[in-house]
Amino acid sequence: MAPPPPSPPRSLTSVSLRTPLSPLLFLRPASCNPSAVSGSCSSGACRGVRCSAANKPSPSTAPGTEVSSTSMAKIRSEVLSPFRSVRMFFYLAFMASAGLGALIALTQLIPALSSPARAAAAGETLKGLGIDVAAVSVFAFLYWRESKAKDAQVAKLTREENLSRLRIRAGEGRPPVPLGELRGTARLVIVAGPAAFVTESFRRSKPFLKDLMERGVLVVPFSTDGNAPDLQFDEADEEEEEAAAAAGKMKRRLWQLTPVYTSEWAKWLDDQKKLANVSPDSPVYLSLRLDGRVRGSGVGYPPWQAFVAQLPPVKGMWSGLLDGMDGRVL
Repeated sequence: MAPPPPSPPRSLTSVSLRTPLSPLLFLRPASCNPSAVSGSCSSGACRGVRCSAANKPSPSTAPGTEVSSTSMAKIRSEVLSPFRSVRMFFYLAFMASAGLGALIALTQLIPALSSPARAAAAGETLKGLGIDVAAVSVFAFLYWRESKAKDAQVAKLTREENLSRLRIRAGEGRPPVPLGELRGTARLVIVAGPAAFVTESFRRSKPFLKDLMERGVLVVPFSTDGNAPDLQFDEADEEEEEAAAAAGKMKRRLWQLTPVYTSEWAKWLDDQKKLANVSPDSPVYLSLRLDGRVRGSGVGYPPWQAFVAQLPPVKGMWSGLLDGMDGRVL
C-alpha cells in the first residue's frame, strides 16, 4: 500500500498575522528615581510632578503621530475668522485690477506727452493713473494689515496648541493626559513660580474654595525651583465633621493636577515670558477659558476673588448659556 501523499505546504497568505495596531495612549508613571528628576525626591515629597521623568519627551511630540501645532492653529484661525480669506482674495483682485488700469493709463500717457495733438487728453489720463495708483496702495495696505493680523493670530493659537499638549496627572497613580483633554470641562489656572510662591497661592485660595469649584476652576501648580510646594491640608479637614470633610475634599480636588515632563513646561513658560518681556525668575499665573484659550495672565498671585466675581457657574440653569462668558481673549 502506497504511503499517503504529503500535504501541500501552507501558503503565507493563508496564515493570519495579527499584530497590535492600536497606538500606545498613555505611558506608565516613571518610578521615583532621583537621577531622572530635577530637584530633590525626599520622602513625603516624592509624588506627582516630583516623580515624573522631567527630561523625557512627551509621546505627543513624536513626529508623524498627530497634526502639528501650527497646522492645527491655522485650522482654528480659519474657524475663528472665516471671512478673512475672502477679504484677502478680494484685496488681491482689486489690486490686480487697479494695477492693470494703471499700466493701461501709463501706456496712454507716454504718447500723449510726446505728441502735442494729444496733450489735451494727457490731464485726464494722468488723473486716471493717479486714481489707479492710489487704489493699489490702499488695497495693498489692507492686504498687509490682514496678513499681519492672521500671522499674529496663528502665532497665538500655536502657543495655545503647544500649551494644550503639555501633560498633567490628575492625582497620584493616574496616567498623564494632555492639558487639552480638559477643554470644555474646567477653567484651568496655572500657578508657576518657586515652591514658596505656590504654597502662598494655595493658602490664599482657601477662602474661595467652594465658589471656585462651582465655576469649574482647577489649579495646575508648577514649582520652578525644583522644590515641592507645601500643599498640606489642615488637620481639621480630617475630622469627622461633615463641613470639615467637604472642605478637605474641595481642596484636594482643586489642587489635584500636577505637571509631568517638566522640561516642556519650563520651555513653554520661558517662551511666554520672553514674549511678554517678563523676567525669567518672576512668578506668574495664567487663567484659561473653558475652550482652552488664555483669558488672563500676570505677575504675582492669582486674583482668586476676581475669578469668583467674573466667572459664571458651570452648573445649574446658567450652564451652557454663559459658557463663553469667560472674558476677552488675550
